[in-house]
Amino acid sequence: MKILSLNVGEVREVPWRGKMVKTGIFKKPVPGPLTLGATDVDGDQVVDRRYHGGVDKACYLYGANHSAHWKELYPALDWSYGMMGENITVDVCDEDEIRIGSIYKVGSAVVQAVQPRQPCFKLGVKFGTQKILKQFIAYGHPGVYFRVLEEGSVNVGDVFEGKELAPDGVSIKSLFHALYEHPGDHLLQSIAATEVIPGDLREYIDGKYEATR
Repeated sequence: MKILSLNVGEVREVPWRGKMVKTGIFKKPVPGPLTLGATDVDGDQVVDRRYHGGVDKACYLYGANHSAHWKELYPALDWSYGMMGENITVDVCDEDEIRIGSIYKVGSAVVQAVQPRQPCFKLGVKFGTQKILKQFIAYGHPGVYFRVLEEGSVNVGDVFEGKELAPDGVSIKSLFHALYEHPGDHLLQSIAATEVIPGDLREYIDGKYEATR
């Protein structure tokens, strides 16, 4: 995965169901280098830390290889890197290959793949329709949230190099499907046993596991 763009957003207010809400999802490319901190990307403004930022969602990555799909669905939008709300746009993101717990070196930072992105209504606000939430789930390529194990700077052109991969672990895509579909017992047990999954997400997965027993 090679970095094509670094993106951050400022807080802005947008209308939502008769009121104004704040969001940082409108991200735009910025010159590098950019520092990946333990809980935030330097210069990126986070509004609601219940769902964004923090140790388990310190940095969000999305692949440019998925852009054609979204441009076909929404050709009238003003497309640029950062459109999906990602901090880092890479040339290719394969959620089938990226495993939960895998550790990568990128620039001077060390990061760990933790979980997929779960879309919220603010993505719908940005795209002008809440239909994109179901489309995002159906497409099945959610991008990746990373935990920053060692803070450092990254720049356009930097490459994610495998440091400690988890080849037998659960893929980001499999976890994403497990969140929204009815997976089998074996997959749920594998996910529940993945120690790097955040506590709140583990509780949700455990609940789905118990429902299948």
